[in-house]
Amino acid sequence: MEEEHREGQGGESGGRRRKKSIRRRQPGEGSSTAATEASPAVPMEEEPVAMPGDEDEPVGPKKSELRSRLGWAVIRAIYDGLPDFQVRRLEGMGFGPFLRLEELTPDVALIQALKERWDPGCHVFLFPWGHMVPTLEDVVRITGLRVDGQAVTGTTYTSYQEPVERLLELEADYLARLTEDARAVLAEEEGAAADRDLRRFLILVIGKLILGTRGDLVSCRCLPLLEDLTQVGSYAWGAALLAHLFDSLGTSSRETGVAGFFPLLQVWAYYHLPSLRRGVARRRGAVPLLQRWRFCRDERSLRRQVTMIHDAMDTIPFGHVQWTPYVGEDDATQPWVERGRPYFGRDIWLHCYNIVVPLHHQLVARTLGLHQAVVEFPTRQRSWERPGRSFRGIQHVTDWTVRVREQLDDWERRGKEVSSEAASDEDYYRAYARRYGAQVYRGTRRPLDPEGRIASLEGVLHSTIQQRDDLQAVVDQLRGELERAQQMVGGASSSQEDPGRSVLEGQLAAATARAEDALAQLREREQELRTALARTTALETEMAELRLRPEAAEATRWRQEAEAAARWQQDAEEAVRLRAEASDLRTQLGEERHRSDMLRSEMRGLERALALVGRSLSVTSRSGIPSGSAGHYLTGSSGRRRNEEEERRRRERAPEGSETGPRPMAPPSPRPPEGTGESG
Repeated sequence: MEEEHREGQGGESGGRRRKKSIRRRQPGEGSSTAATEASPAVPMEEEPVAMPGDEDEPVGPKKSELRSRLGWAVIRAIYDGLPDFQVRRLEGMGFGPFLRLEELTPDVALIQALKERWDPGCHVFLFPWGHMVPTLEDVVRITGLRVDGQAVTGTTYTSYQEPVERLLELEADYLARLTEDARAVLAEEEGAAADRDLRRFLILVIGKLILGTRGDLVSCRCLPLLEDLTQVGSYAWGAALLAHLFDSLGTSSRETGVAGFFPLLQVWAYYHLPSLRRGVARRRGAVPLLQRWRFCRDERSLRRQVTMIHDAMDTIPFGHVQWTPYVGEDDATQPWVERGRPYFGRDIWLHCYNIVVPLHHQLVARTLGLHQAVVEFPTRQRSWERPGRSFRGIQHVTDWTVRVREQLDDWERRGKEVSSEAASDEDYYRAYARRYGAQVYRGTRRPLDPEGRIASLEGVLHSTIQQRDDLQAVVDQLRGELERAQQMVGGASSSQEDPGRSVLEGQLAAATARAEDALAQLREREQELRTALARTTALETEMAELRLRPEAAEATRWRQEAEAAARWQQDAEEAVRLRAEASDLRTQLGEERHRSDMLRSEMRGLERALALVGRSLSVTSRSGIPSGSAGHYLTGSSGRRRNEEEERRRRERAPEGSETGPRPMAPPSPRPPEGTGESG
């Protein structure tokens, strides 16, 4: 079944047939105790045990998980197809009210907005009006699951293959046939086959809805608890649901949605924060309370919706926050509430195997109608807790009844009852604002409030506003009572004799006057706080400006120096570039001069050669040597030309009549010199 959202429930399958799988691990693989890691789906078949070295083992779900495309609507359809005796057994286990719930469309924007306000240190939501968190009373009233009884814990194993084969005996296409026609597959009478059918159904209900995952995996951690079906109803599945939900809320806010039973968060917000207007009431008087609501669709983008919800949370009037929304509920129609009442209003540890988280009810004492006292805000993780979510699924066999014995004893003692001796919420708000001011009060002034003075004043102001609203409601009530008393006394008394009208009227008048005086004092206090807040804000702004002035001047000077340095650097780089260009030009000029000198030398050599050729031609013409032979003679040997040149210079230097004067040159041999081109 393809999921409609990324919450813990998944969407409807629409009757599509898909094979499911149970996977065997290779020996030595790590363990798995949760169902949050997604793995590829493979057919649900009984595969042979993989021996060491077997390279053909398919990759699929871990041994603690099943693959399933089943969602809420399909599980409800299977429930409707169960035989009557199986339905009675589920009713006896306490699952009847939960299984009769209809699917609630997920409000992804609301869930994401709440998740971004989650404090993983305290396991509570952070709002401008203080801490809030779903409690065990919310779980039992909204879902109908029991929160009393044994803690859902025990031993987690590295492999659940053996109990799956022994207790479930899943066939290859069982789940596919079950989703199509439950009555044709399920046993019609009690016995071993009916027990297997019930376990198969319960593993889907618990592993897919109560302890749901993001994908299509179904956790098998609870399977050992299903071996004895007579004891299944003795476990506090509602408390396990809340622990699993708290653990999922602690994941990164970049992950949209949460695992677990997300409708609890939605309906909890519908009751406690009605001003958000995210839900629409329906079916007045239906129980469990989830039956009374449906999601009000919003066509805007997810990011836009989340932003609007955050803005609304930051501006909700204090009088619109419902701390005790269940006052006046008819508990006679909800017997599961009476069974869980001993666990209401207590600080207690919640258990779901390797998930053990605290429920700090002391931080939300106002849900019990008490004033909120200043208590320690937990921030550190306990040493025994698992290091982080990345370690989930790779631990070894662990007996959690031994490892968390102290926390399990706390559950069995039903925790510690919450009480408060505070006369008002002012001290709590002051401490809350100092601790969470930057996270909760998201005004633009927050960066200018390093010491938390503004946040503290805002917290006290919010506390005063809440007290004013509460007192205003009391004054209005007293005025109404006084008017009714005056009408009664006026109608019953005679026209002239009535000493003081009545004692009741006088008491109501005095109480109303005292309440009005207290209301006036609170309004004066509120105005003083607003004035102090404005004055402190202005002072903080002025101090920040004073702190910034020298910093701005220094920054201006640094900027000017940086600009001057940049200009100097640019000039230096330009000078270097020009020097390089000048050097290149000088080099080119020298090369051109050298080339010019070579050309001149070649020209002079050519001129001398031409002169020699001219003289040689004239001598040849006078001596009768053929022009062809003369040419060979002139060009045949460079040594001969040098001799002739030296002879010419010697004749020019010798005086007339000397013996060294010019002598007649003997005619050359008629045979041309070797190497010429006319040898034949």
